[in-house]
Amino acid sequence: MTWWRQRTERGVAPWVRTRLRTAPGAAVAFGVLVLVTAFLAAALPRALDAYETKGLRQEIASAPPAATSVELSAPQPGLEIAQSTREKAVRPPALAAVRRAALAGLPAPLRADTTESAYGVRTSKSLVGLNHWLPVIDAPPHFTLAAQSDLAAHATVRGGRLPTAAGKVTAETRKVEAAVTEATARTLRLRVGSVVNVDGFGGAPLAVRITGIVEPRHPQGGYWSAEPVLRTPGVAADAPVPPQFYWDAGLLLAPGAAPVLLGSQGQPELYWRFAPATGRLTAQDVPALVSRIASLEGGPELLRMREAAGSTAAVSTDLEKVVGSYTTTRAAITPVVAVGTFGIGAVAAVVLVMAGGLLAVRRAAELALLRARGGSLRGIAGRLLAETAVVAVPAAAVGLLLAVLTVDEARLGPAVLGASAVALLACAVLPVRAVVAHRRPRANAERDDLAQARPGRRRTVAELTVLVLAVGSVVALRRRGASSTGDFLVSAAPVLVGLIAALVLVRLYPLPLRWAARPAARGRGVVGFLSLARAGRSSTVGVALPLLALLLALTTAAFGGSVLAGVSDARDRAALLATGADARIAGPGEATELPAGVAGAVRKVAGVREVTAVRTERTAELASGGAGGKDGLTLIGVEPESYARLARQTGLGAFPADVLKPKGTGDARTGGVLNAVASPGLAERLGRAPRRITSPAGEVTVRIAAVRSRTPAAPGADFLLVDAAGLERSDPTTLLATGATLDGPALRAAVRGAGKGLTVTVRAEERAALSDAPLQAGAERIYTAAALAGAGYAVLALLLSLLQSAPERAALLARLHTMGLTPRQGRRLLSLDALPQALLAASGGMLAGWATVRLLAPGIDLERLALAAAAGRAPVVGASLRTDVWSLVLPAAGTVLLAWAVAVAQAWWAGRRTSITELRTGGMR
Repeated sequence: MTWWRQRTERGVAPWVRTRLRTAPGAAVAFGVLVLVTAFLAAALPRALDAYETKGLRQEIASAPPAATSVELSAPQPGLEIAQSTREKAVRPPALAAVRRAALAGLPAPLRADTTESAYGVRTSKSLVGLNHWLPVIDAPPHFTLAAQSDLAAHATVRGGRLPTAAGKVTAETRKVEAAVTEATARTLRLRVGSVVNVDGFGGAPLAVRITGIVEPRHPQGGYWSAEPVLRTPGVAADAPVPPQFYWDAGLLLAPGAAPVLLGSQGQPELYWRFAPATGRLTAQDVPALVSRIASLEGGPELLRMREAAGSTAAVSTDLEKVVGSYTTTRAAITPVVAVGTFGIGAVAAVVLVMAGGLLAVRRAAELALLRARGGSLRGIAGRLLAETAVVAVPAAAVGLLLAVLTVDEARLGPAVLGASAVALLACAVLPVRAVVAHRRPRANAERDDLAQARPGRRRTVAELTVLVLAVGSVVALRRRGASSTGDFLVSAAPVLVGLIAALVLVRLYPLPLRWAARPAARGRGVVGFLSLARAGRSSTVGVALPLLALLLALTTAAFGGSVLAGVSDARDRAALLATGADARIAGPGEATELPAGVAGAVRKVAGVREVTAVRTERTAELASGGAGGKDGLTLIGVEPESYARLARQTGLGAFPADVLKPKGTGDARTGGVLNAVASPGLAERLGRAPRRITSPAGEVTVRIAAVRSRTPAAPGADFLLVDAAGLERSDPTTLLATGATLDGPALRAAVRGAGKGLTVTVRAEERAALSDAPLQAGAERIYTAAALAGAGYAVLALLLSLLQSAPERAALLARLHTMGLTPRQGRRLLSLDALPQALLAASGGMLAGWATVRLLAPGIDLERLALAAAAGRAPVVGASLRTDVWSLVLPAAGTVLLAWAVAVAQAWWAGRRTSITELRTGGMR
């Protein structure tokens, strides 16, 4: 007979089923806690993978196709080969065969987007157009001739037809057909039927007849933008001094006309261009991708490409530079994110331990009885392990499944490890806690009053060890910064600071209880004395774990909130420095005067509060001798009153308007000296003596009257600010508008009607652009989740702490009600009973959060996290960690209010039950 039949015949109920039926509410609550924690532990690494992968893909997609395309090129076939063989090598069938072989030879993870890839033959050196009607800048226009594949699939014919290769085109042919884009036709004055004579083909020029004008279907794609001259003509220059400028454009021949290029002096070459496909590329592929690119450019993979394209073929790309830029940004962001994620992981672990501890305390009498009746530690631990595993393992599996369904495009392994770690901790905490507490049978529970506790040597040594680790981590973080990925000691700095704060508060907590207990005992009221006595009788473990969880949660929330506040401040500052006001309207290069009606049109736009006109001369020079005699500077002419208000409102170099007003008679036009506000570098160059400045606005003599580091009109340059009334030409080149809700499209519509070529830069749009990068946005979401999860776990830790002592408080209140305690006194008693620990945690959490930010601020540089997208757009400003008051106060205040609300609710609920019922159900307490 099998063992399970024997157990059934004896009528012994299974342990696990009996325990789950006895306390289903506790099992469900524990399962929900494990599910949520497992979901966070599994979702976090998947979220990291997801935003890093998205960041890599966008980095490649947003880079110029000329930089990301992988190009396999080969020079024209050698002259020692027969002419017919040379021509055959450049015809479409031969080029297509090489393309197929090259595509098959691309090493993973590098994959090609065939829809944006192209191949063909082109002149690597542009050739001169000989027609007299072609537009000339300093020299006649030059043309790049390309016989590129699949033109019909990438362009829409707007006039005429696509070119064809009539008959058999050879190197001796001197008449071919070509198509041009609409931009090329418009700039070079070409139309269907035009014949362009191209020099560089021996005796007679090549006559290229334009048969079609096309419009690119995806002009920013790799087909057209990898070699932009084929899409849009540009201005180029020759080397001689002075340089000779000319138009550089492209002519698109039929693929079958490629042999004609062999007869040119334009150094024809064969090329196969592959646009990278990013749909299957992940952040984990970066090391392999960089390695494969290096091998393609000069390693074993290049030899395989040469087997297909010839021994002289070469591979070129700047994709490794694009990936390197992404890697640099990720390497700067990842350690900062690790600091926040380490904190939330520690909080979750402590709360799980607290939950297991609550179950162990509730069943202390049961386990003590089992131990006294001969139960072995192994047997008890095994039953408890099975009991918790039945709940924890399925809950962790569900949490893992939810994380996988919620966050896609990420690895499964780290998520499984995270959920498994949560399940393991949840399963182990109750058996381990029971084994430690009941390692020897006890007749009565031993008192462990906090007020009378005396730390032992082991505890002192452990606390000193933690203190040394905390000091080491803080020092390492301040000296090296959060730049070492995988350095767990540095990442654990906030957690260790919070742990030290908890240990210190646990040691200090009994002191105020002892001091307050004496006067309370001599008073007439009973509520204060009873609440202090109850707080003093709390066990050390019952206070230390909840306090540790609360402090870690509050510290994590404060640190995460401070990171987000620092990032937001830095982006606000960068957006302001990019515009100088809420909106900036200027002509090309801020070098041309604005039309007369622009300022009035801008003032009429809804939301505009004030418009300040300035004249900016970025080519001004110091005319007088001395240091920096002909060095350039930015001369800014302003109206003193309005500009001073603008500087004061924006906080960019505020100054009194009287500073710019002359103290003597005359003005610059009659030899007077203008007062000026200068940047520090320029003030050091010019000194305090009057200096002569020349600019397109006229010559002026200035004297430095004040020095400011920044100014709205030129936030990132050395500037010289003067009264525009003293300039010979004072018409504005820039408008700076302020207003709380400026509408960018409305401003652009207004200036479009007042003038042409004007640009509008809106501060709110610049600010939004700084938050678009997936790496930065993903890291912000991680920190936001860490702050919210920290606050949530703080609430949970407080609730667990109150639930642990709830039966004792209910029984105490019932006994005191039988002795005449009023309901109002009962509410006061439970409120005062819960407040000491809540106030201690709240004050300690604020102090620990403030100390963490202050200690770690020198080692946390948020510049990459805040401003990585600002390169080339806005002046870069430092982004440092700063204390966010709301992140400190709100979670701490919420902790106190929640503790008070739970105590009042428990007193109200206890008042609804009769004392006899409560004492009967709580007789064992």
